[in-house]
Amino acid sequence: MSQLHVINHPMIQHKLTLLRKKETGSKDFRELLKEISLLMGYEVTRDVPLESIEIETPICKTIAKEVSGRKLAIVPILRAGLGMVEGLLTLVPVARVGHIGLYRDEQTHQPVEYFCKLPEDIDDRLVIVTDPMLATGGSAVDALTLLKRKGCRNVRLMCLVAVPEGIEKVQAAHPDVDIYVAAVDEYLNENAYIVPGLGDAGDRIFGTK
Repeated sequence: MSQLHVINHPMIQHKLTLLRKKETGSKDFRELLKEISLLMGYEVTRDVPLESIEIETPICKTIAKEVSGRKLAIVPILRAGLGMVEGLLTLVPVARVGHIGLYRDEQTHQPVEYFCKLPEDIDDRLVIVTDPMLATGGSAVDALTLLKRKGCRNVRLMCLVAVPEGIEKVQAAHPDVDIYVAAVDEYLNENAYIVPGLGDAGDRIFGTK
């Protein structure tokens, strides 16, 4: 069964509070999002397998550890998920990056797919799907379904803020996908926005309305 991991490290919680403030401008919002994504990345990749190799230090030969097998792939759900990529790439510079384009229909609140570009060997990699908000769960479910159709077997979902209804929807549709969040908020309002949330993450990242 899918596990929910709430990463409540004090520095993540502090930066998330700054991110939530309505007076935080786009420049600071992007920088905070990068920092939080980097910090969350440590937990999302905590159990990545290692293997032993022989290296030579300036002093002597020794046995050391390195990541085993294929590296990671980061797949942001456009457009807000892009804001979390740079932080993860700081942690894992060799990761490949794919993109899934989904937008929310303003009338139905359902996701509509308009773009998908993934690394050729995506099915051999640990895939981290990024999206700051897990609200209705529709976009996340569709993105995960698409990745599985491409052969992905090891996928994790990384969000900043979620609500119970979105979490439950993802877990019901994809019980094998673990979810990593910095906070679980209260509920969705009549416009399907997270309360208290942090507003429209895409608009706040890119300075649009």
